[in-house]
Amino acid sequence: MQQNIQRHRVVVIGAGYTGASAAGRLARRLRSEDVSITLVNAEPDFVERVRMHQLAVGQDLRPRPFHRMFAGTGVRLKLAKVTGIDVDRGTVSVTDANGAGQPDDLEYDTLVYALGSAWNTRGVPGATEHAHEIAGREGALRLRDRLAALAPGSPVTVVGGGLTGVEAATELAEARPDLDVSLVARGGLGDWLSPKGARHLRKVFGDLRITAHEHTAVTAVEADRVITAAGDIPAAVTVWTTGFAVHPIARATALETTDDGRIPVDGTMRSTSHPDVYAIGDAALVAGPGGKPLRMSCASGVPTAWQAADAIAARLTGGKLPTTAPRYFNQCVSLGRKEGLIQYVTADDRAVSAALTGRVAALYKELVCKGAAWGVANPTMGLPTRRRRVTAQRAGATAPTA
Repeated sequence: MQQNIQRHRVVVIGAGYTGASAAGRLARRLRSEDVSITLVNAEPDFVERVRMHQLAVGQDLRPRPFHRMFAGTGVRLKLAKVTGIDVDRGTVSVTDANGAGQPDDLEYDTLVYALGSAWNTRGVPGATEHAHEIAGREGALRLRDRLAALAPGSPVTVVGGGLTGVEAATELAEARPDLDVSLVARGGLGDWLSPKGARHLRKVFGDLRITAHEHTAVTAVEADRVITAAGDIPAAVTVWTTGFAVHPIARATALETTDDGRIPVDGTMRSTSHPDVYAIGDAALVAGPGGKPLRMSCASGVPTAWQAADAIAARLTGGKLPTTAPRYFNQCVSLGRKEGLIQYVTADDRAVSAALTGRVAALYKELVCKGAAWGVANPTMGLPTRRRRVTAQRAGATAPTA
């Protein structure tokens, strides 16, 4: 008597820091004879999203092709765009990476939703038409071409005073000292930092001759200016960094989602409405320390990928569920290639008095960026792992044959 055992089908959609980490970690936890892991992504290379400001100013980034990253792991990469999800049927609809060709449906037993986020214009008139974004490689390359064409003295305005805006403004000012760089912040410059951190940020802005328009709200963007209640700010190029918006596909499904489109999950990153779906990274609404939702970031996203992968593996093999709750340790900010700021924070992301600044902080930040990319290719952090067997009743249908 033999048993025909169907492999448990795991489909991971999105191959940013979280999706790629989850797929690789699962492959190292489970036996390929029992589980198939398909990673769906529109690009063949891993994109270091935390370095898009570097790409935008003309720096070349190391290519990281997925076929090398997942060689020998059993992860199958499908180059395609996700166009829909049917959580009742357990299918993901895709087209080829160029959006052409016939649509295809991928069936899954477990879905890991890691489509991430894109830039958020917040409905400001003219932002979509006239501003540039650096939330992805395509946008960063468009901005790169535009900046290269600017004449000396041209004004460049960065809108958004958060981590992404600060990194973009300082990178631009350092790489192109011939440009007139300014930053528009709704609040005070670095008002989320400790006094030491804020002082250092202001010093770097002064050294790089960046003009900070604080407590200023942008009401519209035009081709050559940013409009605010306090007056117009010249901008041959506007860089928009006011936060992120999640991919809209989840809201078009039967999944429970929040008003902003994120998927509420439990402590194992499993959807609260559909137990065969896990959401990680920016796509998930994850409760951090004290019940405070984790912010969209690489720092909080990768731990959710580990948590989901370990939980899926545990449920399939009858193992112990992970109980480690994501938390924060620091905020790492690059201020160009020569300066940096490491702001230490509480578990729920509030600044404490301690901060590391200067060249040492820049080196620290660079190590963090390199470590994040290395961690995607080594999702168990180089530690030996045991690939466990999946129990038949958990893995899927079994049918005895003569």
